[in-house]
Parts: sequence; structure tokens; C-alpha cells
Amino acid sequence: MKTTQKAPIPRWSVRLATLAALAAAPVLGWAQNAIQSLSSGVKDGGEVIRLELSEPLAALPAGFVLQSPARVALDLPGVINATGRSQQEVNQGNLRSVALAQAGDRTRLVLNLKQSTRYRAEIDGKALVVTLEPVQVSSGTPATAAAAGVRTSAEPLHFADSRNTAPESLRDIDFRRGRDGAGRVVVDLPSNQVGVDIRQQGQNLIVEFLRSTAPEGLRRRLDVTDFGTPVQSVSTTQVGDRVRMTIEPRGNWEHSAYQSDNQFVLEVRPVKVDPQKLTAGPGFSGDKLSLNFQSIEVRALLQVIADFTNFNIVTSDTVTGNVTLRLKDVPWDQALDIIMQAKGLGVKKTGNVLWVAPKEELAAKEKAELEARAQVAALEPLRTQAFQLNYTKAEEISRALTGQQTGSGGASGASAGASTSATRLLSARGSVLYEARTNQLFVTDIPAKLEEVAQMVSRIDIPVRQVMIEARIVEAEDTFGRSLGIKLGSSDMRGIRGGVPGWNAGVGNLAIGGNYNAIGYQTNQSEQVDFSNTQFVNLPANTSSFGGASAASFALSLFGAASNRFLNLELSALEAEGRGKLVSSPRVITADQVKALIEQGTELPYQSATSSGATAIQFRKANLKLEVTPQITPEGSVILDVDVNKDSVGQSTSAGFAINTKHVKTQVLVENGGTVVIGGIFQIDETESVNKVPVLGDIPYVGALFRNKTRSSNKTELLVFLTPKVITDRNAPAR
Repeated sequence: MKTTQKAPIPRWSVRLATLAALAAAPVLGWAQNAIQSLSSGVKDGGEVIRLELSEPLAALPAGFVLQSPARVALDLPGVINATGRSQQEVNQGNLRSVALAQAGDRTRLVLNLKQSTRYRAEIDGKALVVTLEPVQVSSGTPATAAAAGVRTSAEPLHFADSRNTAPESLRDIDFRRGRDGAGRVVVDLPSNQVGVDIRQQGQNLIVEFLRSTAPEGLRRRLDVTDFGTPVQSVSTTQVGDRVRMTIEPRGNWEHSAYQSDNQFVLEVRPVKVDPQKLTAGPGFSGDKLSLNFQSIEVRALLQVIADFTNFNIVTSDTVTGNVTLRLKDVPWDQALDIIMQAKGLGVKKTGNVLWVAPKEELAAKEKAELEARAQVAALEPLRTQAFQLNYTKAEEISRALTGQQTGSGGASGASAGASTSATRLLSARGSVLYEARTNQLFVTDIPAKLEEVAQMVSRIDIPVRQVMIEARIVEAEDTFGRSLGIKLGSSDMRGIRGGVPGWNAGVGNLAIGGNYNAIGYQTNQSEQVDFSNTQFVNLPANTSSFGGASAASFALSLFGAASNRFLNLELSALEAEGRGKLVSSPRVITADQVKALIEQGTELPYQSATSSGATAIQFRKANLKLEVTPQITPEGSVILDVDVNKDSVGQSTSAGFAINTKHVKTQVLVENGGTVVIGGIFQIDETESVNKVPVLGDIPYVGALFRNKTRSSNKTELLVFLTPKVITDRNAPAR
């Protein structure tokens, strides 16, 4: 017969919880002040949180407010948590829960809210009283809380109602190196009413100071790599009515932010990893521990972890079995996950209580809870709430709630088809009715669904920013032309009666006239020399391509006393130069992501054949058109989908007038108030022509009498400029 004996638990492992308890005992004995109880209630529509302490506070605690998630935090130095609880669920009014987090001799009070609101802190004897102001709700309109913290002194990080306050200018931005290689960004705020929004975007941290401005000297990029911190650079820009700060850290880091009076501090710390220790897996951040057990009961091992973490662990009766493990420097949550995976167990966390049970048991209990919730929702009384919409059409919200593509005056849950049930926000019993005349929405559903509808409406029913787009279409033309021609001929003098007065026999004579036909000599009122049929070279200057301009001419007539014929010569020359510029400037204002169209021009009629064989009159447009869809980016720039047409009436044809088209269609990103050239066409047309008499026109020098020459140069240029401007609200300062 063979007997087995369980291996004894190592003494150093069992003492782990005892040492942790002994380490915490001096803290409780040395602390000068302790939180003895925590309670919450409602007064004048606002939530009141009361902390009873063993001794009165010397001063109001400092704290800060977060907007997303909505949260209020107050730091109590020299105070410990003696209530035995770290979190208390409230779910009353705007207050979700209250948490107490202790680190050494400092305790932080965290109020988890549904919406950011004002608060007031005051000392009442040995108690600290924190009062949350009620959220203002107007007739069916979703709650619009002024996200601002209010204290009687030492104001923390606040979020003021940005719609009713004027922008303030930041005073200074500084960067320092903190302890353990942490990078600290210190911002001097103009007042403690400046709202701050912090979020992580990719690998960067984005900090926005609401309703604030930054002087030109602070709008810069700080290269802080030489400080030896995780932060590489800090960039500050002005985006609309807020200041955006982009912090670029590198490596493994974590951050925290707080505010004291008018100074905001953001600290980015490196997360140190010991290469000699086991690397923590993704999502594990608990304190390190080492475990070495041989065939230990799972229930006893869970008790050891509970003593180490100060968590309350409830183990199901169905958890049995032993486990052997050796772990060194492993985060406790990773060790717990390894044990859960090895034994097929699951864990459910509620506050600081961990419930451990087989996965099947947890799944069955969760399914039962969901079924119970569904039954409660099916039997829960319905409520009707009205929402007054200011910027969005009630019909559009109604369609979104019921998942319908088209809607009518009313829509109920029964009318929604099965194909759209997956997109419904309302429950199966919920219904919605909109009133177009007053732009109101009436929703009937359970309270939980009404809260979801209120949150959705608060995000959708907001004013949309507008953009003014101005386009400039510039058409420039530069023309130059030159033409030189000649006429050469002779005429018989024998047809002139009475001879030519002033004729000198044996001596050559010269007659000069303005043109070829003006040099004929007139003997009396009714007689004139006719040279019209004496031209044997007729190559005048070509003026057809110069807009109908007339060429200047210079004529000579050579004759002799002994000769009875004239030699006639006429030179014609023309040089034309022209410059022109046509500027068209359409502009239009539209809302963000809404297409706008503006056009002006002429509609030209033309005949077209119909299916019956008859003809019908139709029209084509020759117009100036600007079609644009703007999209405002988070940085304040504008993305434009633009379509620009500049058409004009062309030449006439047998089928009607032709249309000269200039068209640009593109998408471009432009900064607010900036100008960009989205298109351009540059065209050069140069021609040179020579008309001449064969052979004679090629003779050097003399050949010029037997040819004409024309040269023209036409330059046209088309440029399209685009300038978007985001229209700010009335309270925004003039820039």
C-alpha cells in the first residue's frame, strides 16, 4: 500500500501576507489624520459627499477635474483611508461612484460623474463636504453642464463653459526634467477657469486648452531631446479658439497631470523594466511577486494572492484541485491569470472584490443576470421625454433612432422591419414621434434607453461650423503680331489727254502717294490715271489675324519724260500688340461637409431629335460655376472637394453655338485663410508665314520686293485660386 503526503508549504511563502500586513501597520499607527466614514446624499438637486475625519483639515485640499471621463479628484495630504473600503457605488443623480485611493500618507478622493459639472468644497468641523452643483436641463433638452470646478480657495484644474467666456492668453510654457528622468511640461495659465482636455492620439499626447490663445512667442516647437526624458518635442499651435499642445514621447512611458492654482503640470515618466526579471505580458501592471509551491491547493494559493494584493477574494465551492508552480518576479495579476488558465477558472471583479469560479459557472450566472435584466426591461414602466432640437432636424434623429432610411411623421417600434432592428437605438417597446413645426422629438422608452438617447442628442444637436470659399479665376492674354507686304506694278501714260502738267522731257520725275491707288495723276476734274490693272506683284500685308486692323502703306511712282509708262511701288506694314486680363471671383458660404453650388451664365438653345422623330428645343449651359464641399479638420485646416467651371460662348456652327470650356475638379487640403493654386493652363501659339513669288522671292535683297512676311505670337494663361475661411462664432475675437 502506497501513501502520499502533501508537500509542506514553504515558510517564506506563507509569511508573504503577514509581512505585507506588518508593513501596512505602522502607516496606520503613524498617520495623524484618517477618513473614518464616507456618505453621500442629495441637497437642492445636487449631490453632496461628506467625509468624516479624525481631525479637522488645516486647509482645503487641492484637486483637479477631468472632462473625459467626467471626474473630480481631490488630494488629501497627511490623510489615510480607515473606512476599509476603496470604492462605493452610488448611481444617484450625476454621481456614479466614489473611490478612495491611498498612496503612503496621502489619499485621493475620486468622484466618477456622468457629466462634468461645478463643485464646491468646504470644511465643516472635522468633516470635508464636497457639493456638486445640479446639471441644468432645459425642457427636454439634454443636460448641458458647465464643466467647471469651483472652490472657495486654491482652485484646481477647471473646465469653464466655453460658450460664455472670452478667450484668455497663456502666460508661459516651460519644460523641466524631473526625478527619475521624467519630463515635466509646465504651463502658466491666465486663470484657474481655463479648461484642459488631455487625450492620447497614437504615440503622442494631445493637450488642448479650451477658449485660450497663445502669444506668437509661445507658438513654437521645443526640441527637448537633450534633457534625457521620454519626451522628444513639445509643439504648441493655435487651433481656432483653443491652444493645442502636441507632446511626442518615445519608448515605454506613462503620464499624469495635475493643476495647482494657475499652474498646469503634465509629467511623462519612463516605465522601468528590469532585464533580470520576467517581462510582464500585455495588460499586466500589478506589483511583482515570487511563488514557489509544490502541489498546493488552489484555494490556499488564492488566499496568498489575496493577502499580497489586499483584495477580497471570494472562491466558489466548486473550485478544487492542486497546482504546482514556480514564478519569480511576476506581476500578481499575471500570476492570477496563469492560475486561472491552468485550472479552467474565471474571475469577475467588482470593486476590490474578486469572485473566482469555473468559467462555466460564471457564464451561466452572467447569462442568468442578462435574462433577468431583459425580463426587467420587458416589464419596466415606459417614460416619455421631449427633446427640443436647435440645430438638427427632428425627422433625421427620428430615422436614426428607429433605423429607418425613410420616415414619416411618426414611427413606432412595431413598424420597424427586421432588417433595420440591428441599428435601432430604442428598445423593442420604444417609439419615437417628431413634430416638424416646433422641431421637437418625443421618445417613449425605458429610463436607460432615454439616457442613451439624451447622450446621442447632446452630441448631434450642436451648431455646425461654416466655411466661406472664394475662388478666383484669372485669364491673361498677351498677343503680338507683325506683317510686311508689297505691291509692284506699272501703268500706261498714253491714255491721258493733254499730257501731264509739269512733265520735263528727258528728266526723271517722282510722284509720292499714300497708297497704290492714290498716286494716279489727275489732269482735270474728270480724268485720272488708272493703275488698277497694272499690278504684276500683289503681296500686301496680311491683316486677317490682327482683329481687322488696317495696315499702313507707303507708295512710290517712278516715271521719265521720254517714257510713257509709270513704275508703281507700294509698301504696307502692320504691327499689333495687345494685353488683356479677365478675373472671375465666385464665392459661397456653406456648412461643414455640406455641398454648395453657385453659378452664373447663359443657356444656349439647340434642337434635338425625339423618339417620335420630331425635334425639340433643349438648352446647354455656358456658365461660371463653383461647386464645393468643405470638411474642417481637427487642426483647423479645410479639405475641399471642389469643381470649378469657366465656360463661354464659342463660334457659331450649323448645329448651334460651340462652348469654350475651362474645367477644374480636385480635392485639396488648405489651411484656414490660406490661398492655394488648384490649377493652371499656360498656352503659347507662335506662327510665322511667308508668301513670295517663286525664284524671285529668294533673290538676296531684291527678293524682298517679291514676298510678304507675317509673324504672330499669342500667349494665354489660366490660373484658379482658392481661399477657404472658417467663420467663427460671434463671441470669437477678431483676428
